[in-house]
Amino acid sequence: MMQVCLNGSRTAADGVAVPLTPESMADSAAEAVAAGATDIHVHPKTPCGRDTLSPRVLAPVLSAIRARVPVPVGVTTGAWAEPGPATRLERIRDWTVLPDHASVNWHEPGAEETAALLMELGVGVEAGIWSGTDGAEKFAVSPLGPKVLRVLAEVTDTDPSVATSSARALLSGLGTAHGRPVLLHGEDGGAWPVLRLAGLLGLATRIGLEDVLVLPDGERAGSNAELVAAGLAEYGASRAGVTRDHPGRPSGGNP
Repeated sequence: MMQVCLNGSRTAADGVAVPLTPESMADSAAEAVAAGATDIHVHPKTPCGRDTLSPRVLAPVLSAIRARVPVPVGVTTGAWAEPGPATRLERIRDWTVLPDHASVNWHEPGAEETAALLMELGVGVEAGIWSGTDGAEKFAVSPLGPKVLRVLAEVTDTDPSVATSSARALLSGLGTAHGRPVLLHGEDGGAWPVLRLAGLLGLATRIGLEDVLVLPDGERAGSNAELVAAGLAEYGASRAGVTRDHPGRPSGGNP
């Protein structure tokens, strides 16, 4: 599985390649799927570029993307998009168009309630477990754990020299993850090393402008499709045990 994360909390300041409108998100999603992405993760945006859970914003984004791609489409429920846990639940109850899945960050206040509501609505839950948080501990004892769609093992360490060590520690902390599939990914400087580790371990992964703005060789990415194509190449090479040389990365050895 190669999920594409279209935009995340990026803004116009991060470059014109970041899709911020329903139309540009749909275009970017279609290009990424053509490049090999099998799942979409997107952050719907207000006209001023802020992440939101508003049904008036969510509906046109999901409709525009679904008109262009046949793969599942998921959204964020991150606290930054709606800081109050009670208000977040109200927003989700008001959704008129439902995503196929939604990520819930297990370390955030109200995570259990948010996940329970999504499941009640028939929306798959991606349990976001961030390194450097107590998310893994909370998820380990959650009665909802066995019911989630998948676990997002999210490595927040952006130092490329230690990101894979952080990833391995996070996976160890997750243990059996209630037997649910695990999607492993990193961000910024850690994005490519962690993606290679996912390939080595045969885990699902993701790539896109939410996670990283540059290609493996350090060049600025022109689109999510470019990142997906590069991600599949890197993943395949790691899966096959082939080392690919990149600037700033020693040749030889494992990811």
